[in-house]
Amino acid sequence: MAKDKSTNWKTERRKRAWALYQAGWMQKDITEALGVTKGAVSQWVKRVQEGGGAALQERPKSGAPLRLSQVDRDKLSALLARGAESFGFRGDLWTCSRVVKVIQQEFGVKYHPAHVSRILKQLGWTPQQPIRRAK
Repeated sequence: MAKDKSTNWKTERRKRAWALYQAGWMQKDITEALGVTKGAVSQWVKRVQEGGGAALQERPKSGAPLRLSQVDRDKLSALLARGAESFGFRGDLWTCSRVVKVIQQEFGVKYHPAHVSRILKQLGWTPQQPIRRAK
C-alpha cells in the first residue's frame, strides 16, 4: 500500500520529536517546537522505548474497510457532475436520498443518507437543497 504525503509528515514529526528528546530537549520545548501536545510527545517516547524506532511508523487504520474505493468515489463525483436529471430525477439538485439511489444503482452499495452527506463533503460537493413539498 502506497503511503500518502500526510502519513509521511506525521511519521517524520514523530521521528523529529524523538531526535530532539535524545538530544536532551525538555518535553515542553519539543511540544512548542513541533506544535504538538505534551501527551503526544510522551506517547511517542514511550512507544520508542518499548518498541524501538519502528514504533513511530504509521499504524494500520482500524475500522471497517471502505465500501466505495477511492476509484469508485472519483467515479461517483463524475457521475454527480452529469446532474440529477441525467438519472431521471426531476430538477437538477442532488439530495442525499438521490445520491443514495445512484450509489446503489451504479455500485451496488447501500448507504444511509447521513453517511452520504459525509462522503459528499469529502468529495468537495456542497450540500444541496432538500426536496420540500407544499402542504
